[in-house]
Amino acid sequence: MVDLSEAIEALAGKQNILVFTGAGISTESGIPDFRGPKGLWKQFDPDDFSYDRYVSDASWRIETWGRRFDSPFLDAQPNPAHEAVAELYRLDLSVGCVTQNVDGLHGRAGLPNGVLVELHGNAAKLHCIGCGDEPDRNAVEARWRTGEVDPACDKCGGILKSKIVFFGEEMPQREMVRAWAMVEHADAVLVIGSTLSVYPATFVPLEVAARGHPMVIINQGATDHDAVAAAKVDGSAGAAIPQLVSALAAAR
Repeated sequence: MVDLSEAIEALAGKQNILVFTGAGISTESGIPDFRGPKGLWKQFDPDDFSYDRYVSDASWRIETWGRRFDSPFLDAQPNPAHEAVAELYRLDLSVGCVTQNVDGLHGRAGLPNGVLVELHGNAAKLHCIGCGDEPDRNAVEARWRTGEVDPACDKCGGILKSKIVFFGEEMPQREMVRAWAMVEHADAVLVIGSTLSVYPATFVPLEVAARGHPMVIINQGATDHDAVAAAKVDGSAGAAIPQLVSALAAAR
């Protein structure tokens, strides 16, 4: 069992904790992280996930449709860490969650959409890069499985794409605005499963800390900003987060 005493002390009495999550919160749901020993960037070239390539290379775009609809990660289920983040909000101790993840597991765990910011999008959704329409995923998949190798937008004929942020693509402004609104109201930040190395997302928790509020990090391994943390716990999110939330609830 990991020692959570410093993390509990740093967060005790806080009523508006901002939760910030990265890939490490979902590894126990069977979804690999990006930079770990078995991370996605050990299996795939990050350059393959550039916005320019997706838009300009039709043959590559056609290849990605199969990966998208047959991905085993679409059936992943929330783990105890996701459920504990939702419970922290239900306890009225959290202002919400900003996540770098695109797996949708925070929503499946019961965190309301209104307090969930998916900075990098959601892999279960599609959108047209031309008109912005968001077609039903199942309907598009049905078209693809019946032989439409590169389904186009029904509304304008534009290119359809997963609603995730590719390299070289602009961050969704609406989500960034919502994230900074949470920063304004936060009195602490709890970082879970992030190395705090991806920008501009990392500016979100760092800004909470810069305002003089405690930052607690729970991650397996070092992060780029351990020195800023009021408490750092090196351990499994699935084990540590439920214990932490239970302790914070008892300390109210």
